[in-house]
Amino acid sequence: MTDAPQPADFADIARLIDAARQRAVQAVNTALIELYWQIGERISRRIAAAEWGDGVVDQLARYLALTQPGLRGFTRANLFRMRQFYEAYPDAQIVSALLRQLPWTHHLIILGQSKRPEEREFYLRLAVQEKWSSRQLERQFKTALFERTVLHPAKVSPLMAQVHSDAASVFKDSYVVEFLDLPSSHAEADLHRGLLARLKDFLIELGRDFCFVGSEYPLQVGGRDFALDLLFFHRGLNSLVAIELKVGRFEPEYLGKLNFYLEAVERDVKKPHEHPPIGVLLCASKDDEVVEYALSRSTSPALIAEYQTQLPDKALLRAKLHEFYLQNAPLADDDTP
Repeated sequence: MTDAPQPADFADIARLIDAARQRAVQAVNTALIELYWQIGERISRRIAAAEWGDGVVDQLARYLALTQPGLRGFTRANLFRMRQFYEAYPDAQIVSALLRQLPWTHHLIILGQSKRPEEREFYLRLAVQEKWSSRQLERQFKTALFERTVLHPAKVSPLMAQVHSDAASVFKDSYVVEFLDLPSSHAEADLHRGLLARLKDFLIELGRDFCFVGSEYPLQVGGRDFALDLLFFHRGLNSLVAIELKVGRFEPEYLGKLNFYLEAVERDVKKPHEHPPIGVLLCASKDDEVVEYALSRSTSPALIAEYQTQLPDKALLRAKLHEFYLQNAPLADDDTP
């Protein structure tokens, strides 16, 4: 007599069903995005050719409501959004390669909040890469991620740039942790406990490829015991990432302690197939010139970043970004000296 099957015996069938459901949802989303783009194209081209006026879109919405009873999503407002969608991405190749990977809700957020084409592409690519929910995507706009990335790219040590050429695109110059609700005056222990309590949110802020390894990770050197604040692993870089927390301003001597921890992780924790570990000093504030001097002679793959306990002033950052683009705009022909 054979043994009765156990729930674990059915797991592979359940996985097949889940995978099929996901493919079906993706197929429906792909078809919808392509349909919306095609409708937007027809509306845009006919209005541009003076075949239609804007008022025709009202008639189209009423016609669809009359001839397609129960059809949702084709109101006047949404039809104009489809037109905007096409005009933002008139290249059909981009649609097939990237846009159809995101739900319509994500596109509406990006279209409604992006001011420049490069900003749209920035959020498109990251939303696909990081698999953000619509709520997480909204938060990235609130944290002014694009403005911060352009104005303040991550500053890494020379060895970091040499060993991990992609590191500058993985790490940030500042991390926003407003979800911790920390008071302006807080201790390192408060920051540490808060990050552990909201680890899921912190991992989203760090990036999708980060995996948590441990807190106060024990390191033994000689006859002494040390504890590393936080240890992560980055799958894309194939490296351990050691994070030290400081609630004050960055001081150059902090880098010496981080280098010591990285040496211990390299010798005693890293596995043979992994790349050299990376160190991150997460401070409440920093002077960029002091950071540059400190990192220039660093013998470890390291970077210094800030943490921000409140959402940044997005209007101020947008103004600074506008000034940045003006300063870096290429000279027009008639301005050439």
